[in-house]
Amino acid sequence: AKLIFTTSLFLGTTITISSNHWITAWAGLEINTLAILPLISKSHHPRSIEAATKYFLTQATASTLVLFASMTNAWHTGQWDITQLTHPTSCLILTSAIAMKLGLVPFHFWFPEVLQGSPLATGLLLSTIMKFPPVVLLVMTSPSLNPTLLTFMAISSAALGGWMGLNQTQTRKIMAFSSISHLGWMTIIISYDPKLTLLNFYLYTMMTAAVFLILNTNNTLSLSTLMTTWAKNPTLSAMLLLALLSLAGLPPLTGFLPKWLIIQELTKQDMAIAATVISLLSLLGLFFYLRLAYCATITLPPHTTNHMKQWHTNKPVNTSIAILTTMSTMLLP
Repeated sequence: AKLIFTTSLFLGTTITISSNHWITAWAGLEINTLAILPLISKSHHPRSIEAATKYFLTQATASTLVLFASMTNAWHTGQWDITQLTHPTSCLILTSAIAMKLGLVPFHFWFPEVLQGSPLATGLLLSTIMKFPPVVLLVMTSPSLNPTLLTFMAISSAALGGWMGLNQTQTRKIMAFSSISHLGWMTIIISYDPKLTLLNFYLYTMMTAAVFLILNTNNTLSLSTLMTTWAKNPTLSAMLLLALLSLAGLPPLTGFLPKWLIIQELTKQDMAIAATVISLLSLLGLFFYLRLAYCATITLPPHTTNHMKQWHTNKPVNTSIAILTTMSTMLLP
């Protein structure tokens, strides 16, 4: 069953990103949604069932809106081609549908809840591979979308992703809010340079995968358990620190590259104010990444914690973690 689900996940993604016709794109999105649902609700915990239900409802609504937008466009222009989306109403509907698929503000409420209810490996899939088809659709239709609306949604996403992540103690929720603010960075540049959006998405996927895999190895779901992982695998915790700082976008690391290019492009487009605002809002994100990093590596917890110290493992670390962490720190230098 697991093989079937993962195969159809990759199949749905491939169908969507390689399609020219709206109906095939929609079918790929549907296959994706249906394949990830069992992976979310696998543990049969009430919270994961609730997460799967929420996910299904939002994605079904978004798919319907995609279908509705493409039909309206076909009605007015006789075109089913994805790149020929010209009718203003369908552009508007499509923007909201894709925002709902991705979890952009103001349609972001489902994402932290769903991520909190699903296991860490599924959380990784949800925040990387499930975001890929909508991002590609956004890139393909980007010339005809409304840049003002996209910029507004992007800045509010960066703001909300930063602010709501400040007070969280669950690592999965923190990763969800970081995903929302990164999507804001991707959306702000889409009308001006779609290639930068894709670059940002690839690098974000890489760094998020590194962080999620490290959390999965250490089996940490909240900050209090993260505090005791330094005993289990000290080098891995140090790499977690670097990967988190890379996600925050600090200069020598990989995560700085997309931010740098996006700010440069925005200033070329006379959008210096937007660039300033979104850069200041990424400081909020930096704060909660630093909190995670602080709990993971910088602080030795007080010895009065109620948590058992974890055993030190000499198990070799997964190769993919090694590759991903190296790339998410060293790619830019």
